[in-house]
Amino acid sequence: VFLLLIFFMVSTQFVTFHKRLEVALPKAKASVVKEKKKELVIEMTADGQIFVDGKLASLAFLEAYLKRERGKIGATVIRADSSLPYGDVVRVMGLCKEAGVTEVGIAVR
Repeated sequence: VFLLLIFFMVSTQFVTFHKRLEVALPKAKASVVKEKKKELVIEMTADGQIFVDGKLASLAFLEAYLKRERGKIGATVIRADSSLPYGDVVRVMGLCKEAGVTEVGIAVR
């Protein structure tokens, strides 16, 4: 065992490390951070009321809001009461489509 220990001690002294290679690393560039689009939640109650981000709104206001915020709205979620006629939900989805909102989802349980 002692001989093995001596052997490893002697052999490790003769090991030479190679010089590190010179490598030209690429330069990093700062990328432009895209503005994150905001998420919109449209809630529709059983009695037909519409809430945009928690604030009571009319269909006319929703239409104007969607057009004004065109390009700034990312994902849109419609949370409609299950007893609401589906035609009302489709009308809101149509307003989103006309305003150019491409990501529209319907919240379910």
